[in-house]
Amino acid sequence: MDKKTVKRLTDHILYLPADHDTDRPILAAISGSERTVIVDAGNSPAHARSFLEQLSGFGLPKMEYLFITHWHWDHIFGMKEWNLPTIAHRETKRELQKLIGLDWSDAALDQRVASGTEIAFCADMIKKEFPGELRHAIEPVLPQLTFDSQAEIDLGGITCLLQHVGGDHAQDSAVLFVKEEKVLFLGDALGPAIYAPERYYVPEHFLALLEQVESFGAATYIESHLFPQTQEQFAHDLNEMRWMAQAVLDHQGGREAVTAEMSQRLNRELSRDDLAVISYFLEGYRKHLA
Repeated sequence: MDKKTVKRLTDHILYLPADHDTDRPILAAISGSERTVIVDAGNSPAHARSFLEQLSGFGLPKMEYLFITHWHWDHIFGMKEWNLPTIAHRETKRELQKLIGLDWSDAALDQRVASGTEIAFCADMIKKEFPGELRHAIEPVLPQLTFDSQAEIDLGGITCLLQHVGGDHAQDSAVLFVKEEKVLFLGDALGPAIYAPERYYVPEHFLALLEQVESFGAATYIESHLFPQTQEQFAHDLNEMRWMAQAVLDHQGGREAVTAEMSQRLNRELSRDDLAVISYFLEGYRKHLA
């Protein structure tokens, strides 16, 4: 798939695909008859401009809001470029306040990685997205509008429900559900915790999050760094993870028993990716017990 060109998902939704070269997440524009809301700001002003410039050719209703799914750098470093009122969960604003005024030089990033307040993957991607003199363009800003549990935006015949769901990846994670289109933007809510020595999922947290996600009854699911998925595709992938989480609980963190059950249940030899996800759940299980 072309990572640089805007795609149409439905009559009311356009999106720019994810680009793994510099960890650019999916950006989206949702339009009703009266206004448009943007989903996530992009990982840089250049990322935001790429989407914004392409959207100008679609004749969309006025862009009125920018919605931020969570605080991680790749979703927020393009905020200033949009020049729109931003809405996010109140915890997202709290996390963004911690980024204001930070030094983003190589030395400062390296020091934060060494101290454990940043991770090497993010530092490396920031350096790649902002080479040399472009680093001065990093200027995190705060959302003007926040919500606690839910908020709703009427775009004119199209309704966006914003809901806080949390999760191990980022406690502030919020999703956006386009009611009439049955499209759910998940951000990175279903990802593992990454700001830790080892990535992890707490099995109980993941299973509870799945219940929340499935309660929307969406027909299309969009995770920020993947392709849009149908309900069938999404259910297939998530059911395997559900089984892994439950197996870790059932076998009280016993790796051999979990891998044996999953190999039998999936009726195949476990892949490297399977084993990695199982390790995330085992790590989360141990952390939750500690």
